[in-house]
This record gives sequence, C-alpha cells and structure tokens, in this order.
Amino acid sequence: MVGLIGKKIGMTQVFDENGKVIPVTLIKAGPCTVVQRKTVDHEGYASIQLGFEEIPERKVKKPQLGHFKKHKSKNFRYLKEFRVTKGEEIFQGDELDVKIFQEKEIVKVIGVSKGKGFQGGMKRHGFAGFEQSHGVHESFRGPGSIGQCAQPSRVFKGVKMAGHLGSARTTVKNLQIVKVDAENNLVMVKGAIPGHINSVVILSK
Repeated sequence: MVGLIGKKIGMTQVFDENGKVIPVTLIKAGPCTVVQRKTVDHEGYASIQLGFEEIPERKVKKPQLGHFKKHKSKNFRYLKEFRVTKGEEIFQGDELDVKIFQEKEIVKVIGVSKGKGFQGGMKRHGFAGFEQSHGVHESFRGPGSIGQCAQPSRVFKGVKMAGHLGSARTTVKNLQIVKVDAENNLVMVKGAIPGHINSVVILSK
C-alpha cells in the first residue's frame, strides 16, 4: 500500500470531456525519499519510511539527526511509514513521486480535520434541537436529557454532549484521481479532503 506525503494546496474545478464541472482538491505530493526499508527478518514486518520536505540540520532534533545519519539520508521535516508487500522492489535511497499514481485511480487521503473549538450538541452531533414554541424557553439548542434520575445517579461515559470538535485524524476513502501533473508534483483528487490549506496529508493507493 505505497503512497506519498503531501500538502493540501486548495480546491478548484476542472471540466471533463462532456463539459461537466468536477470539484477537485490540489495536493502537492512528494517527491519523497525512502529513508529506511524495514524487513520481516529484522523488524518483524515489511514497510518503507518516507521523508518529505528537506530541512537544514540545525532544525532537526538530536534523536532524529542520529536516525538520518545512520541511514545516510538527508534531513526531512516529515516521516511516514507505508506497509509494502514482499514483491515490491523499493529500496533505501529511492525517490518516489506522483508518477506512482494514475488518472482514474482510487485512493484514500488521511489528514487532520479543521479545528472548530468548543461546539454545542447540534453542530457536533447533529441534534435536532427543540421546537421554537409550545412552552419551550431557554433551551432551543440544548442536548435534552443526558441520563436517569435516582438510578444510577450519574451520567454514563460516552454520552453525546457539547465539547471539542475537529483537529482529529480523518480518513476519506474511495477518492478518484482526476489528473496527475508530474512536472509540478501535483495530484488532483475529486471532492474535498480533510485539513486546512498547507496542512500535511497522506495519499495512499
């Protein structure tokens, strides 16, 4: 399940051969360098560790710097592992770019959703709210009952209530690639993906 690390550029629209508008998200993906190749014999599973966005040595923490020097790699801001099968011939030092993807291919995108702060039950969980008349007052957007009275005299864990919304790891599956621009390392994905502009996303086959 090889993929790339990238950044969300923003949304735009393209037209297909029939003139139909397709909303797309631009992702600047890669190029990513294979920092380490993990094997079943040594680590117990097969994967590759990709590095994205090269940075100077002064910006790297000491443990990471030792990791990069051990594998004779450049210094990268982001590292991410991708599981691979035995048959995939990818080795330490190889560089992967958007050419691993093709148009009309189905992919999944992982990102961190936009933070919304503290939100009420209606926005956070889709509650209906109360009627705007018939004696309702002071609680038009309230959550309603959150538990029982004398027994068990507490609110159960996991009850849907107001609270922090967003800033969570989010996966969107079955997104179709509309176009691949190898010259500029851009991938156009149909529809929206999680995260704000310039947020880091993971694009996987």
